Amino acid sequence: MVDSRGALAQDGRRVERLELRVPTTATQLPAVRAMAGDLAMRMDYDLDAVEDLRLAVDEACAILSTIVLGDAPLTVVFETTRAGLHIDAWVPAATGTEVPTDGFGWVVLAALVDTVEGHRSTQREMPGGEDSDGAVAVISLDKYLPGQHPFGTGGDSGQNLSVAR
Repeated sequence: MVDSRGALAQDGRRVERLELRVPTTATQLPAVRAMAGDLAMRMDYDLDAVEDLRLAVDEACAILSTIVLGDAPLTVVFETTRAGLHIDAWVPAATGTEVPTDGFGWVVLAALVDTVEGHRSTQREMPGGEDSDGAVAVISLDKYLPGQHPFGTGGDSGQNLSVAR
């Protein structure tokens, strides 16, 4: 689903949102990766950034597939702006489930994008969610276009990352 009627972004351009919902199975996750790559190419990211986004989305989906509740689908919402691409990937999860942020996969994920956050939320609060208080696990990613990073020109997002021993 594409929604180009959304609110105006800070730069005055409408945020375009694309929502993709797929079964959380290994055979369907490549579709999400392909969508991320296609959007990145259309937004004129360089080839390295396109591949970084593909890998980041793949890793985020893999992490979420380990904590999904039953056979619930994976929902990925892509939002494009002049500054770059924002991605929210989420799955229904058991109440109290945390997104695992202490493994090697998380460190790799964080190295591929400008910002990454794992958190809990509810269906009601998520784009594409149902009108319920059902628990969800969310991974949010941002990849900015060159010169559009809100924290200055460098790529340091201020994240302190380590792998738990």
